[in-house]
Amino acid sequence: MHNKLNTCTQPTALDTCVQPPAEKADLLAKPDMSVTFAGLSCKNPVNTASGTYGQGCQFEPFYDVSVLGAITTKGCSAEPWEGNPAPRTAEITAAIINSVGLENPGVEAFSKTYGEYLTALAVKGTRIIVQAVGHTLEEYIESVEKYEEFVPFADAIELNVSCPNVSAGGAAMGGTPSGAAGVVQAVRSRTKRPLIVKMAPVNIAEIARALEAAGADGLSLINSIPGMAIDVHTRRSRLARPVAGVSGPAIHNIAVRMVWEAYKACKLPLCGIGGIMTGEDAAEFILAGATLVSVGTANMVDPTSAPRILSELEAWVASQGVSSITELIGAFEC
Repeated sequence: MHNKLNTCTQPTALDTCVQPPAEKADLLAKPDMSVTFAGLSCKNPVNTASGTYGQGCQFEPFYDVSVLGAITTKGCSAEPWEGNPAPRTAEITAAIINSVGLENPGVEAFSKTYGEYLTALAVKGTRIIVQAVGHTLEEYIESVEKYEEFVPFADAIELNVSCPNVSAGGAAMGGTPSGAAGVVQAVRSRTKRPLIVKMAPVNIAEIARALEAAGADGLSLINSIPGMAIDVHTRRSRLARPVAGVSGPAIHNIAVRMVWEAYKACKLPLCGIGGIMTGEDAAEFILAGATLVSVGTANMVDPTSAPRILSELEAWVASQGVSSITELIGAFEC
């Protein structure tokens, strides 16, 4: 049935069209939710955090994934990684802690298994961001080169620079400005696709500037924060490893602060990640300077979280009296 506010009556003798009252027409107006991130036109700013969303198809039984502006697939290395021993995850206060170790089948197997689905998803207008991982600069290069060879459907590549650098005693690759920039410099000439860097939650402003100078096209922040979970009855770690990554609502406000720091420090577009459970959580990131927002832990709590958050975010934008969400990016007032 057609909505009467969307139709006109038949032409009168004066050949005019009766228009709906202005106040009712305004109720139909929806804000423009489209954004441009790292050169990618996205129909809305809701993305998914790598490692919390599989490869997208796992969520199709719950909703049409193509409603999202983008998805970021689980990180892949050039060759398969086994990951860390179990147990790998545990629930903690207002968060989860994980030490999965980036288990993955390798880029080529990823493409063979999920390429058809992701290609179809891209045709529907959802941007596909793939993630490259490595323990050395050579491994990052090999991963990006494999993506270039086997993954034509990817719109952009995210570099996870929080992997431990095996040649530097296990320190995170992105833990210093030179280390993070070095990864971008190593792979920049290997691809013409946008390079997005998923930052470690350290020294944000200085590392953001270094990544901008090295040729990054966008930043994702933050990655999980190192923490520990001890079983007080056994006096052992609740995971197979003592130190693991904390993510979820407990780190949300820390992540918002870091996005704001990056927004002030550089001109690169930002993707805010960290404990987004509601549309208002996403809105905080937008106001702090993020162009995209990634839903992560919420996917594990409720598999329909991402479209709900999108709907809530759209309602918030409409409540702000603006025509486009882009008017609210970085609109935080000190």
